[in-house]
Amino acid sequence: MKEVNIENGRRVTIDIVKANIFAIVLMVVSGIVLLVPYILIWHDQWSRETVEEFFDTFPWRGSLFVILMAVGIVVHELIHGITWACFAQSGWQSISFGVMWKMATPYCHCNEPMHPRPYIVAALMPLIVLGIIPAVICLIIGSFYLLLWSIVFIAAAGGDIWMAWLMTKENPNCTVLDHPSEAGFYVFD
Repeated sequence: MKEVNIENGRRVTIDIVKANIFAIVLMVVSGIVLLVPYILIWHDQWSRETVEEFFDTFPWRGSLFVILMAVGIVVHELIHGITWACFAQSGWQSISFGVMWKMATPYCHCNEPMHPRPYIVAALMPLIVLGIIPAVICLIIGSFYLLLWSIVFIAAAGGDIWMAWLMTKENPNCTVLDHPSEAGFYVFD
C-alpha cells in the first residue's frame, strides 16, 4: 500500500448536518418521484386502506421495518467496503468501518488513494443496490414496502451523492484519499 502524506493534499469535506438535511430533502423528492408512478401503475392496489393497513399493523411491521433498516445501513457500508476493496491494491486491508457517534452516522473508510472514478463508483454503489434497483423492482411488482425501503435508502445515500458530485469537479487524473474521520477526501494533483 502506498503511503500518502495528507499535508500535500487539498482537503474537501461536507458538513454532516447539511448532508443530513440534504438527505431529508432527497427523501421527500424521491418519495414524490416514486410514489406518483407507483400509484399510477398500481392504482388498483393503492388505496387509503393500504396506508391504513400499514399503520394499523405498524407495531409489529414497524419493528420489523426498523430492524431491516438497521441491517440495511450495515449492508450500505459493507457495499462501500466491498466496492473500494475491489479497486484498492491492498483489498480488504485498506478498508475500515466505524461510527461517527456525535451524529450517529456509520461510515466505511478506504485508507488507500485511488483515482476519482473508482471512488465515485464505490460512493454510489449503495444508492444503486439498495435504492434504485429496489425502486425499479417495486414499480414492477407493486410492493409498497419495497417502495418505502427504496425511498429510505435513496435518502441514506444523500451524503454519498454529495461526495460523488464534489468528486466530479476534480481532475480525473488526480488521486484522492478518503478522509479518515470526516465526510470527505483529500485531493492530490
